[in-house]
Amino acid sequence: MLTHPDIDALARILPTEFGRDEELDWGAVEVELGMRLPSDYRAFMGLYGCGAIYELGILRPVLYKKQRVQWIATFADETPTMQEMWDMDRGGEVVGSPLTAEAVLAWGTGCNGSLLGWLRDGSDPDQWPVIVWAVDGDPNWRLYRCGMAEFLRRLMLAEIDENPLSDDSLWGRVRPFVHWREQQRRYFAGLDTSTGEPCPYADMYPPDPNDFVE
Repeated sequence: MLTHPDIDALARILPTEFGRDEELDWGAVEVELGMRLPSDYRAFMGLYGCGAIYELGILRPVLYKKQRVQWIATFADETPTMQEMWDMDRGGEVVGSPLTAEAVLAWGTGCNGSLLGWLRDGSDPDQWPVIVWAVDGDPNWRLYRCGMAEFLRRLMLAEIDENPLSDDSLWGRVRPFVHWREQQRRYFAGLDTSTGEPCPYADMYPPDPNDFVE
């Protein structure tokens, strides 16, 4: 498993209990995407995997076994929208970057209409800054000179000047991370996928056994 000091720091506040190694073949991922990814993200996938910190979904880089899974969103699902917002809301002008939308790559989504990603500035992915778009942000775009793991830690400890997301669900609050397989288990057990508590709507929307992914 890959290790990274920023992931070690994140793990000191964000429990790993419901995390799971995503078991990605990084060589194959890089070939499919045509790029290397930041080492802290790769280490995150090894320790926590794809899933969610409360309502903030952490994207998988590629499809799971080349198939669509309702619990999994990928870079390809959210990057086009984030790139569109970069153009529409003049992201480069707001954050002071000459880079076009092609440099935008999404890695997270949720929290009432927020998109999180990297600005692929340069050939070293470990130097890519984090960018955040919030639907009701003022400004809509913000840039942080840190990696994904450090950003998440600082967000949940409120060590950023102000909350960059569209709601306060993770601002100064540490919420559990839940891997997509645990989300799936909870759903089929009639539990809330975020909290693990009984879901009051479980009987209204019974799970389809055909949706279960091995």
